[in-house]
Amino acid sequence: MSDNKYIDREKSWLAFNARVLQEAGDDAVPLLDRLRFLGIFSNNLDEFFRVRFAAIRRLSLSGISGEKVLGGVTANELLKEITQIVIQQQSESLRILSIIEKKLEAQNIFMINENEISDEHENFVKDFFIQKVSPALVTIILNDLAEFPLLKDTSGYLAVKLVMKPSVVKKSLLTLTKPKQEITYAVIEIPKTINRFVVLPTKEDKNYIILIDDVIRHNLSSIFNIFDYESISAHMIKITRDAQLEIDSDLSKSMLEKIATSVKDRRIGEPVRFVYDQHIEKDTLKFFLSKMHIHATDSVIPGGRYHNRRDYMNFPNLGRFDLLYKTNEPLPVCGLSLEGSILEKISKKDYLINAPYQSFSYLIKFLREAALDPKVTTIKITLYRLAKNSQIISSLINAAKNGKKVTVQIELQARFDEASNIYYAEQMQTEGINLIFGIKGLKVHSKICVIERIENGKLKRYGLVSTGNFNEATAKVYTDVTLFTSHDQILKDINKVFDFFDVNFRVHRYKHLIVSPHYTRSKFYKLIDREINSAIIGHEASIKLKMNSLSDFDMIDKLYEASRAGVKIQLQIRGISSLIPGVKGMSENIEAISIVDNYLEHSRVFIFANRGEPEVFISSADFMTRNLDGRVEVTCPIYDPDIKKELIDVFNIGWKGNVKARYHSDKLDNKYRIRGSNPIFRAQLETYNYYKERFMATAGETPIEIPKS
Repeated sequence: MSDNKYIDREKSWLAFNARVLQEAGDDAVPLLDRLRFLGIFSNNLDEFFRVRFAAIRRLSLSGISGEKVLGGVTANELLKEITQIVIQQQSESLRILSIIEKKLEAQNIFMINENEISDEHENFVKDFFIQKVSPALVTIILNDLAEFPLLKDTSGYLAVKLVMKPSVVKKSLLTLTKPKQEITYAVIEIPKTINRFVVLPTKEDKNYIILIDDVIRHNLSSIFNIFDYESISAHMIKITRDAQLEIDSDLSKSMLEKIATSVKDRRIGEPVRFVYDQHIEKDTLKFFLSKMHIHATDSVIPGGRYHNRRDYMNFPNLGRFDLLYKTNEPLPVCGLSLEGSILEKISKKDYLINAPYQSFSYLIKFLREAALDPKVTTIKITLYRLAKNSQIISSLINAAKNGKKVTVQIELQARFDEASNIYYAEQMQTEGINLIFGIKGLKVHSKICVIERIENGKLKRYGLVSTGNFNEATAKVYTDVTLFTSHDQILKDINKVFDFFDVNFRVHRYKHLIVSPHYTRSKFYKLIDREINSAIIGHEASIKLKMNSLSDFDMIDKLYEASRAGVKIQLQIRGISSLIPGVKGMSENIEAISIVDNYLEHSRVFIFANRGEPEVFISSADFMTRNLDGRVEVTCPIYDPDIKKELIDVFNIGWKGNVKARYHSDKLDNKYRIRGSNPIFRAQLETYNYYKERFMATAGETPIEIPKS
């Protein structure tokens, strides 16, 4: 038995981000996609510091930091350990970036800095600065300011040091003082309104790219031409702030007002990380740390010349599609068409969309048809994260304009999407849509929709239950499954969830759905207990779980109990996993892998053997305490035998993966699954091929081979 039963969730999350970094360092990944993974790694790390690191820091300042409160260590100790891990990962990311840049040069793509601008590019860079960059610059001279300016954690800055020419002062008729040099400090905000990467004119079939940072450095003399300086230098700095929202308790304010105010206040959150160019002068670094009241005990991290490397997610492709993953077009869903009535099809049987392997357009079609159909009377939907210029929103507004009664539960506290959701909420309010802003103390994370239609004088319901957001942008890169159904009992349960939004002191009974915060934990305990009982009496017992995160200790203990009873457990956990698999006497019957590849694994699918009659569920919930006890989540059973079989097949395909699959372990070493003599099996590519072959088989072409567990 292991002395420690759990993996610290913060370290497990950092291990997940290390898997993202592995993709950036993988020679088998196309070069431009390797840069994209570097950007994702950086973006993930920013969010980690704004949320998780900030939460531990608050705990360390709460007065109980000396107690061993987090997995046997104090908050202060954990902060130090995390910071060291991050410094190591930052160093590795810089090493990987250097390798990628050298490989890009072999492809005639050159990243240059301000000292490498050729005579041929000089005029272009100068003109680009004058026309595009200079008008967008915010430059602040710092020395004489009574109050240091607020630096935003979404921006990068150049910390500028000007060493002024010495002034000579007479000491006597015979001697002069030693020349006195004054230093002026300034800060330049790197504009976000311009693409960070400036593509220069090609030369001899060679592509050249320079960052805006270096365009600014090249033009420092122009920016500071009124100063009589001897030397000037500029080094990048970046700050990360605590992203916690402080919700006003003023009863006279609407929820929209409270969230809007809180989002604005977030910009003055406490600093939790300061990253700087490790070549910055010591006095410059000291000046900025002092003025910003950042102490050595805070997370002060040396980095490379450039920060905000999340911008690499938008690195220009230069038309070099040979340096990117091949784009697989989303496939049609067997039996569904974007031409005829989708409601008519759903009235006869359930359908499942697995995006991005299959087209998300069916969901848009579903809502657009409902908006126009004279027989549709009501539409109810939950919204968490939405695309920019959302087609979902336009469909709902269209429905309201056509006289439908539209009810939208929109989560105003969807982290980092608050401002966007406020904008959409105000837009929908203007159009007469009935808005529900959630439940005090609970986030609404469920992804559900129900419409009501009058058919032959009777009420008929149609609906959706999904594992992911109704977001056409993320549907291109997040793997999520969405069930289309006209199963009346399931849809009645969905209506009960909306009733709970309205009258949340009343706890409903659900016949089919499993709903957090009231029933999810207890229901899954019962499902696990059933497998335990099956194993005890000698039946084959198994549990297959696919989710984003597994960190609830009580749920982990239940899985340990099942393992000890002989239940075979397979876990596909993309991100955090606090469970330690493969420990004799505790978890020897549990295997756990993580797949990190071109798409973000986001679907939640739960499969219980049930003595040869598998029960399959899809869900918006991970096995995290917040999802089980602190949010409104919906888990839906799958009744259609074809869809049930499809989800089991897809799980088994993922389980066979031996290219992008890593083992979860308490060593957090992200070891790849051992391939041995087995042929290469890249799970995401094989999943696409599975759906392609299914569609072809339906069209009467080639048969499909079903993967075996």
